[in-house]
Amino acid sequence: MASSTSDTKTQVISTYHDHATFSCAQCSAVVALQDELISKSFSGREGRGYLMHSAVNVKLGKKEDRPLLTGVHTVADVFCVGCNDRLGWYYHKASDYSQKYKEGKYLLEREKLVKDNAWKLDE
Repeated sequence: MASSTSDTKTQVISTYHDHATFSCAQCSAVVALQDELISKSFSGREGRGYLMHSAVNVKLGKKEDRPLLTGVHTVADVFCVGCNDRLGWYYHKASDYSQKYKEGKYLLEREKLVKDNAWKLDE
């Protein structure tokens, strides 16, 4: 896996033509399909966040135990492979049983994303 500081621009993939997506606000790399959205009711470091089933064009930082609003979780920061901007974090483990549903999911910060609905207008 690439380190969070290595140059990974050449690894950006774009296979989601005609699908509603979330992209990196910094470099426009597609980060997730809107279909992968679980909840908009999360808090990130810099405001609101989205809990997502999956993400692409991201790399994980170092795993660490972090105190969050719902308790201590084992997380790793998530970075865009296109520009290395920190987009949120990945939940490796939740210590509290009621928070286990977050394990294996991504928290992506709303302010770091651009929403593209991929709407087509009939001509």
